[in-house]
Amino acid sequence: MAIQISAELLDGIVLAVVQQADTYGYALTQQIQETIDVSPSTLYPVLRRLKAQGALSTYDKPFGGRNRRYYQLTPLGEQILRDTEKNWQTHKTQIDYFLSKPQPKEGDAQ
Repeated sequence: MAIQISAELLDGIVLAVVQQADTYGYALTQQIQETIDVSPSTLYPVLRRLKAQGALSTYDKPFGGRNRRYYQLTPLGEQILRDTEKNWQTHKTQIDYFLSKPQPKEGDAQ
């Protein structure tokens, strides 16, 4: 069973990848898919939404006779990423509390 990733976390993942280096959509998709099962049809709308919000900017660069659209993190994107990282750490700690806590055995007093 795969756990669903929230839109906020998916935004954070995309921003984290772009923070490492400016990248184009296909390369970003491939990098994320190495670890997380997500379709390109999910990621391209995320890129468009983050650009519309001002978290990402774009520029075109020639490649093989065509232009490739690269995504770049903006200062707003950096702030959103920091906020997402902070929220993730809090959320992870809360979930780890329950998933890492020894469960009572049958017959133990609760």
